[in-house]
Amino acid sequence: MNSIDKTTIYWTIAIAVGFAFSLYAANTYLTVETQNNSKLVDKELLSIQEIDSPKLVSDMSVVSLSHNDEYDLVASDIIKNIGGQSYEMFGYNQKSPGPLLLVDQGNEITVNFKNNLDFPTTVHWHGLRLDYTSDGVPGITQDPILPGDTFEYKLKFPDSGIFLYHPHVRTEMQMELGLYGNILVESENKIPTTIQVPLILDDVLIAENGLEEFDSKIVTHTLMGRFGNTMMINGDANYSLEVNQWDIARFYLTNTANTRIFDFGIEQHKLKLVADDASNYEKEEFVDSVMLASSERRTVDVLFDKSGEYTITHTTPEKIYSLGKILVSPSNNKYDYDFYKIVENKDIVAEIDEFRKYFSDSPDLELEFDVKTSLVHQMTSDDSSMVMKEHTNDMQSMKPDSSMVMQDHDNEIQSIEWEDGMPKMNAMSNEENTHWILRDVNSGKEGFDIDYQANVGDVKKIRLYNDPESAHPMQHPIHLHGQRFLVLSENGILNENLAWKDSVLVPTGKTVDILVEFSNPGKWAMHCHILEHAEAGMITEIIVN
Repeated sequence: MNSIDKTTIYWTIAIAVGFAFSLYAANTYLTVETQNNSKLVDKELLSIQEIDSPKLVSDMSVVSLSHNDEYDLVASDIIKNIGGQSYEMFGYNQKSPGPLLLVDQGNEITVNFKNNLDFPTTVHWHGLRLDYTSDGVPGITQDPILPGDTFEYKLKFPDSGIFLYHPHVRTEMQMELGLYGNILVESENKIPTTIQVPLILDDVLIAENGLEEFDSKIVTHTLMGRFGNTMMINGDANYSLEVNQWDIARFYLTNTANTRIFDFGIEQHKLKLVADDASNYEKEEFVDSVMLASSERRTVDVLFDKSGEYTITHTTPEKIYSLGKILVSPSNNKYDYDFYKIVENKDIVAEIDEFRKYFSDSPDLELEFDVKTSLVHQMTSDDSSMVMKEHTNDMQSMKPDSSMVMQDHDNEIQSIEWEDGMPKMNAMSNEENTHWILRDVNSGKEGFDIDYQANVGDVKKIRLYNDPESAHPMQHPIHLHGQRFLVLSENGILNENLAWKDSVLVPTGKTVDILVEFSNPGKWAMHCHILEHAEAGMITEIIVN
């Protein structure tokens, strides 16, 4: 397998096959495979499935699950086509992305997982407030699932919205190679759109001879994380979507990239921002684009009032990338004047009102981000010259301890690194020469030594500080397992439109306050979701008694 350094390679492909039948809808095909009262939609063909109203439009496999259903999920090697080339990768149920699971809010299901990879793995159900024994984190909630072994996951869905599942063993490798999928948790509230469209944003690093190789024994690219050079939507480097004029589309956005931040937009269209990770916002608002760090989700509504072809964009300060296209066919559909009304979600406001008395509390825990690296000491003079040349647009100053401070040409720290500005140095970094740190500001303890504990029912403010004077300052998306929180402020500026979240981006030099509702007992990971940073030590554990 050219993308992974393995000593033993075998293929065990498990394909769950039931009976299938086809029907036509909106000039597309819908293939349904029944397993345990589930409906599975074929990944290779654009599908439209009516679920009351609106329609679900997905080019990912779709599995509808009812309360107490069981579902079989298998991780295995696959051959995946990206941009016309075939690559050996990983998939769930022979697909990447894996099946989109459809469930109702409040339901519970069982997932019977089997590992047919050559590597240990687990499944983490990102954003779900479930029993911690099913959270999928080795060393905290379970042992790694060895090749050929199985594990039973019990899932609960107390919150509505779009969620994510992915491994938590060598996450940076296994997600990059295709192990991820969405869960759409539907509430009873009527959705005021004509179609629903899940979009998973990702990138992958492709070299001349195939996927950029991984070292099976050590995590690399730990300085900045692995930036891809090929961007994809739903695993497709040439994504396209067909809609009708006057359609209102609800897009469920998920970022599964190892490190890249996406700034998502649609050419000539405003986005109505509806929901964040785990709930609707207090009020809707119109925006030009939405930014998503790794593991974050957003929900936006878009009215396609003009026929034509429009580009799905990712915009950075330096460049506008094309992620795909939307083809809008002329239509005589009725125009919906209600689209431009701003809705205040009174139920969310009322729910958050119960927590406002805690907003002015002093932080109960203060965490700062840091990194220790011996990378500079390990470079030869030729390496150092090479790195300096490739980074000519930045000023690289050396502290007395030879650590690195990366600054832009205005001598101001960049709050976000949109690209890998030092690919050679980044490729040289690994978990042995570069160690990322979560540190308790008050005790000085780091990582798992922090030993933070809370009780069920506690509401605690946690302050996150991204030190601009660290050896390599860059943004960090912080994810807390098993709980939900509100982002109260950034650098003291209050957030005036709240929603429940499980991940938050902390830009370089910024201080972000979050208010955590500790509602779920157990042992829970908290870590940076730049996957290489978590693997290189930027992780701690919170115990909720």
